[in-house]
Amino acid sequence: MFGGSRWQSMSKAQVQMVALTSIIALFGAVWMATSQPQEQSCCRCFPGDDCWPSPEEWNGFNETISGGLIATVPIASPCHDGFPGVEYDAEKCADIQANWARPSLHFASTHSTMASFFANLSCDPFTPRDSPCVAGAYVSYAVNASGVSEYRETVAFAKKHNIRLVIRNTGHDYMGKSTGAGALALWTHNIKALSVLDYTSPAYAGKAMKIGAGVQASEAQALAKANGLVVVEGDCPSVGIAGGYTQGGGTSPLASKFGLAADQVLEWEVLTGKGEFLTATPTQNSDLYWALCGGGGGTYGVVLSMTVKLHQDQPTAGATLSFAESSDVVYWNLVRSFLMNLPAILDAGATVYFQFLPGNTFSLPQSYFLGGTAEDLEHLFQPTIQALNQSGIPYTWNSSDFPAFRDAFDTLNPEMDIFEFNLGGRLIPRSLVLSEGSATSLVSAIKSIVAQGGIVAAVAMDVSRPPTFPNSVHPLWRESVFMTFLGTMYDRLNMTNNIIDQRKVTHVFDPALEELTPGGAAYLNEADIHQPDWQNVFYGANYPRLAAIKKAYDPDGIFWGPTAVGSEGWSVSGDGRLCKTPT
Repeated sequence: MFGGSRWQSMSKAQVQMVALTSIIALFGAVWMATSQPQEQSCCRCFPGDDCWPSPEEWNGFNETISGGLIATVPIASPCHDGFPGVEYDAEKCADIQANWARPSLHFASTHSTMASFFANLSCDPFTPRDSPCVAGAYVSYAVNASGVSEYRETVAFAKKHNIRLVIRNTGHDYMGKSTGAGALALWTHNIKALSVLDYTSPAYAGKAMKIGAGVQASEAQALAKANGLVVVEGDCPSVGIAGGYTQGGGTSPLASKFGLAADQVLEWEVLTGKGEFLTATPTQNSDLYWALCGGGGGTYGVVLSMTVKLHQDQPTAGATLSFAESSDVVYWNLVRSFLMNLPAILDAGATVYFQFLPGNTFSLPQSYFLGGTAEDLEHLFQPTIQALNQSGIPYTWNSSDFPAFRDAFDTLNPEMDIFEFNLGGRLIPRSLVLSEGSATSLVSAIKSIVAQGGIVAAVAMDVSRPPTFPNSVHPLWRESVFMTFLGTMYDRLNMTNNIIDQRKVTHVFDPALEELTPGGAAYLNEADIHQPDWQNVFYGANYPRLAAIKKAYDPDGIFWGPTAVGSEGWSVSGDGRLCKTPT
């Protein structure tokens, strides 16, 4: 259709426009042929509905955003026959399958979610060649945003045409907020502005970092390290740092030293559902600032940037520990000793990651102690090490000194592949590990989960100190000793198994810990998507105020995500469209 000379003579924006026009026309015909035209006034408009924008309207919108509209072509489409404009390619498919667990394959796309459960086999590289490959549960289009103009135009277009709107950066998302059938995604991934500042406000003066909406943790930490500083980030280096991670609270290897990611925020730049571009700080639009700092992402507005406190980098110690034991009594007594050892470790400023695996196997693959030494860590873990020595079972303990935090992080966490999981979780209060009796009850609950085929993993942090500025993080974070996430491994080949296992998480695994923590909490970024009473479990007493702020800044409800504040007014129907919940 297009000769090489024509491509070369056109600008990048013109090339994108011509290519998109062709894709829109082709996809439009397919949608009209395959979708049921069941437009409903109580639902968001869906491909195939009469209200769905025409190719001319999509092209007109594309012009307003300088050619930044991208139609979804599933990244696994070369593994199948039948997706419009894509041919089966065995070599490409093999490469996609080999790299499916790599975050980079997904975060470079506009649509692919790393939690395969939410793709619902729409176009899966591991299903047979003749299996369906459709946009399905993926977004239909995405806007490659570069700034406020694209934000504003996208929100306005979604409102005008009553289209479901999704906010997406990398696709790191256990809760299904960054995808949606028939949705238009505001893709923030290429907003990479990043700078170190000398920041001054009435409550804070010091080094800070302004972080664009598309910046990933590794990018922010690299700039911080170059300046002799650290930024509070998560465990996975490819996670977007200014999105749902920080807005949902944000666990971190540095949390015992500095608190949660939400505790670091000095200000936000955000476009609200009303189309207003605002700066939110503890003193300016302070209600919006409060909500964004821990009240969940993608519901009050779409963030363009955040500015956070930086901290001095220091030599960092790290340690690992593993052991296994066939005797239930010996193994779980050792686990209890370890759990009761945690408060002293955390109080000193260390953060610890650990797992309880089938076969009475314990693994502690990461621990970090900024400003500490290997000798300090060995001293802090001494009650656990002593219990292991007394038991006589073999174990592996290693501790090391590193010149800076990033050196420890890169060594202990060299490559973070996608962890596909049927997920649940709970915050465990410190009170449960302070006495032998309560610790024994906690061990029994964990043991029951593992005995039924579950895996229990945890991040232990001391985030008890109040933040510099009040925020909407669930108050029970301040009483926690660790955050646990639990469940079973995702089955790539059998969606029925995943549905059964997710129900098991909801009705068996989570309740084992909920019984010990009545009225308790879970981390809203890593939890059960079907969590009962999620408003209280994820947001606690903050929920009524958060709901009021949501209504004030997004009165039309254009921003929506599962379990996000205000989301109970809508639900996903059987065909994937988003509809108002009957009252």
